[in-house]
Amino acid sequence: MSNSQSDLSKDSFGKQFTSLGAIYWVANWIELVERFAYYGVRVGLPVFLVLAIGEGGPELTQIQKGTIFAIWAVVQCFVPVLSGGFADRFGYKLCIAVSAMVTSVGYLVMGFSIYISEYLCRMPLSEARPQGMDWTYDVVLTGAVLVAVGTGVFKPGVQGLLANQIPENSASLGWGIFYQMVNVGGFIGPLVAGSLRVLEWEYVFIACACGALLNLIPLFFFREPGHSRHETTSNPVVLLYNAFRGLLDPRLFFFTITFAGFWLMFMQLFDLLPNFINDWIDSRSVAQMLLDVFGVFGERARNFVPVLASGNLTQEWIINFNAMLICLLAFGVAYFTGKMRSLTAIIIGIAIAAAAIYGLGVSMSAWWILGAIALFSLGEMMASPTKMRYLASIAPPGKEGQYMGYANFTVGIGWATGSIAAGYLYESFGDKAVLARDYLVNTMHMTRDKVDAIPKAELMDYFEKVVNVDQWGARRLLWETYKPYWMWGLFAGVGLASMLAIAVYTHVCKQADANPNHSFNTRGTAWVLAFLVPICLLFGGLTAGIFFYSTDHTIDVGLLMITLFFSMMLVISLVDIFRKNAGPLSWSDRSL
Repeated sequence: MSNSQSDLSKDSFGKQFTSLGAIYWVANWIELVERFAYYGVRVGLPVFLVLAIGEGGPELTQIQKGTIFAIWAVVQCFVPVLSGGFADRFGYKLCIAVSAMVTSVGYLVMGFSIYISEYLCRMPLSEARPQGMDWTYDVVLTGAVLVAVGTGVFKPGVQGLLANQIPENSASLGWGIFYQMVNVGGFIGPLVAGSLRVLEWEYVFIACACGALLNLIPLFFFREPGHSRHETTSNPVVLLYNAFRGLLDPRLFFFTITFAGFWLMFMQLFDLLPNFINDWIDSRSVAQMLLDVFGVFGERARNFVPVLASGNLTQEWIINFNAMLICLLAFGVAYFTGKMRSLTAIIIGIAIAAAAIYGLGVSMSAWWILGAIALFSLGEMMASPTKMRYLASIAPPGKEGQYMGYANFTVGIGWATGSIAAGYLYESFGDKAVLARDYLVNTMHMTRDKVDAIPKAELMDYFEKVVNVDQWGARRLLWETYKPYWMWGLFAGVGLASMLAIAVYTHVCKQADANPNHSFNTRGTAWVLAFLVPICLLFGGLTAGIFFYSTDHTIDVGLLMITLFFSMMLVISLVDIFRKNAGPLSWSDRSL
């Protein structure tokens, strides 16, 4: 079914559009508002987390930032596996309401993490950090987990509601409109946040928390739609067990694993690119162009353009070009991909996106970055919503929410793995402040202790004075010396590997569809097990390696959570094999 003609639409655009009902449009509005809040925080958060204490930030390391995002990703992908089943059983509206309240608290906790930490340690952060007494990392992580839980509850609720309301013949257009609403909200959020953070970072988190709570209002204006309820128990352990068993379905399992490489690459647009732009990209000419355009409408409109003291445009507005393009083009691309087989569109989209990711490291010019983002947006529009169409097409009746949870699983695994990799890579080879310190020690022959004692907020001014360059000369010098752009080629390679894996998956599925006795049909469980074992060994080995080879024996919690996640799947797979081989004497469901 994944590659058959059954997911192709033959109806006209008008007929598809008019088949979409009122609840469908309410659900899209809810999605728009939630994405406004989510991306309003999410696009600026990578810069805020590593911002110097002297500039009003928590000054976390890139590795800490990566670990926070990895844990966020694992939680956000784990929760829908369970909450998707709850959405199908207890209602989509309840999931949306719970999400609105939890995420709003999470945004406020992250936004006021410095104040909360200073309250807990009873001293300013600048004094607590050198003594190892500050709680900032823990507070930020708590807020991130709350947002992850809330988002994980929200996704299968709203996406299950949409899957329930979209007619089969309008699936491509229906999911295309949904994806456009995602990006309308995702465009407005950073647009507002980019301007607010120039005033105060706290304003961003307050605005987004209020936005999340607004989603409680539409829930009073429609009744829960009727849908099949297949779960026969409310026991969360059984629901979780059944959810994992569903994920171990060979076709679904291999689709989510192979597609994870695309999401590993994709999420660097929001995890790594904000820091990369902030550290290396010259966007002064883009900022001036926007000032001139907005200035036509008066001084107040001109002041809305968020320009930093350096003359650069805030990175939120640059990355927001992605959402703007998708807002403009999502309808057309969705209609075009509706005439293509799902997996064909996915493969072409990933190839285009990988080329764009590689292009992000070619130049320090913001104009070039905008061109790469434009190309990436085209690939994203082909690959991402088409994946939703594919999953919706294979979901059994009444299981729409749970299968949308599975869609979030592949996002979470790719996102988590990419966040950890990007954190370690950028901390060592890309962070401008880290490279400036290294240059002062190894090229200017200053002592490590003296360089490490320089506050981060004062580092670049000191560097420019010692090396005798201005801020743009300092960027160019470090860019040419350390070549921090090379890692974009690595992430592009991961995307291409994902594309090839999906191509192989497509070929195997075609053979399995044509031959009922194909081993993918008859021994699919063994195929899953054969991949789960090395995956568990890989993540387990990485976790153990970081622990034993780090000087302070650090446990990377993000990697550990990924390892436990896959290990749980492995255990359930082995239990199923044992029960199948044991026959009538195997365990009963009540033993759970």
